[in-house]
Amino acid sequence: MIKPDVVVIGGGIAGLSAAGTCAKAGAKVLLLEKNDWVGGRMGSFSEKGFVFDTGPSWYWMPEIFDQFFESFGKNRNDFYSLKRLDPSYRVVFPNNENLNIPAGSENVTEMFDGLEPGAGKALNNYLAEAEVKYRLGMRKWVRKPALSPLEFVDLEVAREILRLDVFGSFAKHVRKHFKDSRLIKLMEFPSLFLGGTPKSTPALYSLMNYADIGLGTWYPDGGMVKIAEAMRQTVEEAGVIIKTGEAVKEIQASDGVVKKILTETGEYGACTFVSGADYRHTETLLPENYRAYTDEYWDKRVLAPSCLLFFLGISKRVPNIEHHTLFFDEDLDDHVRQIYNDPKWPDKPLFYVCAPSKTDKSVAPEGCENLFVLMPIAPGLEDSPGIRERYFKILMDRLEEHTGENLLDSIIVKKSFAVSDFEETYNAYKGNAYGLANTLTQTAFLKPKIRNPKLRNMYYAGQLTIPGPGLPPSLISGQVVAEQMAKDFPGLFPEISSLSPLNHNLA
Repeated sequence: MIKPDVVVIGGGIAGLSAAGTCAKAGAKVLLLEKNDWVGGRMGSFSEKGFVFDTGPSWYWMPEIFDQFFESFGKNRNDFYSLKRLDPSYRVVFPNNENLNIPAGSENVTEMFDGLEPGAGKALNNYLAEAEVKYRLGMRKWVRKPALSPLEFVDLEVAREILRLDVFGSFAKHVRKHFKDSRLIKLMEFPSLFLGGTPKSTPALYSLMNYADIGLGTWYPDGGMVKIAEAMRQTVEEAGVIIKTGEAVKEIQASDGVVKKILTETGEYGACTFVSGADYRHTETLLPENYRAYTDEYWDKRVLAPSCLLFFLGISKRVPNIEHHTLFFDEDLDDHVRQIYNDPKWPDKPLFYVCAPSKTDKSVAPEGCENLFVLMPIAPGLEDSPGIRERYFKILMDRLEEHTGENLLDSIIVKKSFAVSDFEETYNAYKGNAYGLANTLTQTAFLKPKIRNPKLRNMYYAGQLTIPGPGLPPSLISGQVVAEQMAKDFPGLFPEISSLSPLNHNLA
């Protein structure tokens, strides 16, 4: 095999994005993945005719994926088709009150007016502001390497910061516009995708409400794993060599440079290296004197939640749920407190059910239902079969009460996944599921850096660095780090040789 210019550790979405972008720029790229598949958390498994997505289940910001494929001369339709969900999702409130969120901002406006007089107009004003944040964020913020605060000195951004509520609390921002508790919960819930509480998340991220209501909730035919499959095919056609089953055991470095990577079966040298794997885990593979951050630093980070997941194959159709159903029938503040402020297994958990078989007949046998049940929990909790079963009973009791169906006797496939599995399968720090929380003190240049300050050729991508957790941010992260590497080492990337090099050439 030809010696690569770039070795990428980890074949999740960030790793695939970084590898493909480097290859498109003319570099020779090798990607090493510890598991037998690529896509990271976005995997799948099949059993008894059911096909389960193992990770992300919400498809938002479709243009980010479309732009990725278009940058390779591809069309997303070459790989999979999208269907816009209508309703986008259902929210279950106390006393079994259901609220279906329709597709289209005009329909949502009408629904808001029906719940709170004047809330429709307030929503239009809110979304207009959120769209500005979204457009500005996509154009000015999320694609910056965030290596220096000076990158964010921009007159246009400064003007908008003065005009918009950017750095205040997301929770306060929502409450400026709405009074009804149901609408407040509805507007706050996207903050959970950002790995933070509504109170600790900056109001900048109301842009997620625009992504939700303005851009819509979608589903890729065949499941979310189709994204990973499409990305793999795309980057391999661009020249990336992918080796699965290659867990990295050590990163050797000296004289301020990474020299080679060791796995159980081989060693790999290159000019530059980028890890799309868990940032903190990657650091433990380096000599201690070359780690960018200490164990104490990582222990003080506010992590996004972990999850208790159940994958269920049901031998009958399940009524009274939609493709996405959010159970907010218990107190949100109490559950959030037991994730962030007083970490423990929750007393009265909120949870989420995804039923892709409502939309896609290919993921379950005829007459059956495919259920993905998720309960957010604090990272680092003790995880045991007994604890999982106790919460399985709690969640199923509430799901049965809501649906009016006996579901336990109809389960023909059951698999659980929680903290210890995230640690073992993804090397996830404290078993986190979503990365680093997007709090104000962990935003932009205050996140762990994409470039190791002690090693001239070591870079990082993924949900523990910029721009943050979620599928679109992880994809963007890989692109940003590849573009930074091309600036730092222009000789390795002939197709982006016009980028101004930074003074970081290898000795």
